[in-house]
Amino acid sequence: MNHQTKHKGNGLLPYPVIAAASNGDSSAMEIVLHHYGSYINKLSMRTLFDENGNPHACLDEEMRRRLEMKLITKVLTFRAA
Repeated sequence: MNHQTKHKGNGLLPYPVIAAASNGDSSAMEIVLHHYGSYINKLSMRTLFDENGNPHACLDEEMRRRLEMKLITKVLTFRAA
């Protein structure tokens, strides 16, 4: 199924993309993951300190993967009306 990745910019995913992703369509799931990717990355940021005590923002890859898996699980259990 071909899904249009651009939409009106209202922050919502188009219903056909959500419905297709919930039915296991991998390309639709990629669109969902891409849509929420920035938010997931923001939630996965950690502050680490170097040997001099200087803070550095770092992406926690394990946390990012865990959040992506939670999103995938929830999308797959979503039942579109």
